[in-house]
Amino acid sequence: MTEAAITGSFVAIATPMNADSSIDFGGFEALLDWHRSHGTSAVLIMGSTGEVSMLTAEEKREVISRTSRMKSGAMLHFYGCTGPSTAATVEMTRYAAAEGADGAILAAPSYICGSEDDIEAYFLEVADSVELDLGIYNNPPRVKTDLGHEALLRLFTHPNYAIHKESTARVGQVARILEARPCVSVMCCDSPNLGLVVPTMTLGGHGTANMTGNLAPQEMAMLSEPLDTAEKALAWREHYLRLLPLLHFTYSAINPVPVKSLMQALGLPSGPMRRPLRALSPEKLADGLRIVRELGLDQKYGWTLGARASAA
Repeated sequence: MTEAAITGSFVAIATPMNADSSIDFGGFEALLDWHRSHGTSAVLIMGSTGEVSMLTAEEKREVISRTSRMKSGAMLHFYGCTGPSTAATVEMTRYAAAEGADGAILAAPSYICGSEDDIEAYFLEVADSVELDLGIYNNPPRVKTDLGHEALLRLFTHPNYAIHKESTARVGQVARILEARPCVSVMCCDSPNLGLVVPTMTLGGHGTANMTGNLAPQEMAMLSEPLDTAEKALAWREHYLRLLPLLHFTYSAINPVPVKSLMQALGLPSGPMRRPLRALSPEKLADGLRIVRELGLDQKYGWTLGARASAA
């Protein structure tokens, strides 16, 4: 549906919680304003970083309804709408479209470990059911279903698919997709352990679908800018190497544990995680605070680390 490719930093944002683990909608509004003012192109609300699997169906609908009314400017609001079945995914995706979402990101339903053929059919059925920009999140570590490049390229011929996020470690798969030049924005997970950021961006990728932007939105916006000149590529290399310690920190435990623990320590709208997830240990959190200080993020974003660093 979208005529122009979506580029830049696509941040999977945390879901702010109050002390009683209810959703903090004031925190949501502050967080969205912060991203908007620091170069984030699009946000994914209710991804795995947003603890989507621990939200009730009623909470998901409330998040969609209330945050869609917080839209302002050019930053796009996409929502994680994957359900446990095709019918549930269609229902939530239609709800997001009716509430004014810019798009939805879909993964294979978790736990069922569907075959590639079954999941390809699932993605097509959802796309046929709604007029909305959609993205495919190929994330076999989470859902145990893996789509190869041929299946993905078939799906990308559907006019409603606008984004691809790859979370395998297969550089060859990303290369085959970019070689085919489908009419979608090709993005990758920012995990340094998967190692897709460098090849995706240097082969012509459109940006990163990341969670490190929760902590360094402007830095991730720079890292996610398409590399269309040689000069830009040289500067990008140094920027990536500088950010590497923070990227490793954000993936040092299952998401959103490192990101949300550090956000809370920095005073960002975050709050606690829902059980059974627990915050990082003080020792591990201290590593994150040290990296923030070494990168100068505390000074840039106005965070005071003295007492927080001592507490950690």
